[in-house]
Amino acid sequence: MTVRLLRKRLMRCISVFRRSLRLMNRKNNIILIGFMGSGKTTFGRWISTSHSMKFIDTDEYIEKKYNKLIKDIFRESGEEAFRNMETQAVRELADSSDNCVISVGGLPVRDINRRLLKELGIVVYLKTEVDELVKRLSKDTSRPLLAGGNLREKIESLMTAREALYKDAADVIVKTDGRRFEDMYADIVSAVNIGIMED
Repeated sequence: MTVRLLRKRLMRCISVFRRSLRLMNRKNNIILIGFMGSGKTTFGRWISTSHSMKFIDTDEYIEKKYNKLIKDIFRESGEEAFRNMETQAVRELADSSDNCVISVGGLPVRDINRRLLKELGIVVYLKTEVDELVKRLSKDTSRPLLAGGNLREKIESLMTAREALYKDAADVIVKTDGRRFEDMYADIVSAVNIGIMED
């Protein structure tokens, strides 16, 4: 074995070890991120039921705290106010939650939220293709950012803006199209067991 190959293997081991150390300092939560319709809530509830973890949806958390629907918060106070509520919610959850599955909406859009999410637990990006999102969201009228206009164009525009942010926030990327929850969960477990991804 050459010195160059040994050095490469050593650097990979160091990278995995460093990621493992970072994971040890996090809470025992699974954070699900992804576009609207990617299955965060449905998959999160499945993990909660199947693996005895508490489920928290940040949108529901905010609605309960402020006694308002998300669409009403958008209409009355605007998106910026809602994003501030999201940041406050994740700060509160960081202080109080452990062994939870947490589904978050647009939280990764803000840099500070991406940092907070990584402190909160293992961040999993549920990646779903546009065609599948269009099918899932075609009859959904509860999403303020998708209201009015051409649905596909709105999804593509938002995905263009958010894709890199989701990837930046994620420890694990899990594809969802046509997959069973058992296999998606196995991807998460596998990634955690090997110390997440290479740098």
